[in-house]
Amino acid sequence: MDLLLIKDEMRQTKKIKSLRIHVERVIRRIREFGMLKMHSVININQIGMLDMSITTTGDLINLQNALIK
Repeated sequence: MDLLLIKDEMRQTKKIKSLRIHVERVIRRIREFGMLKMHSVININQIGMLDMSITTTGDLINLQNALIK
């Protein structure tokens, strides 16, 4: 019973690791856009457009080449 549980945990850990790597790749692509770079400064007047900017960035990323080859 313990061996079966360990194998199941290993499978689940491997799946989580794979998903985490995928998310990190997506975040890296998002940061390629100047306005969305880490620690970037956004004018207070542009806060309202931030949601639209993030959505548009996501759309553009989806049009790029596949993350996983």
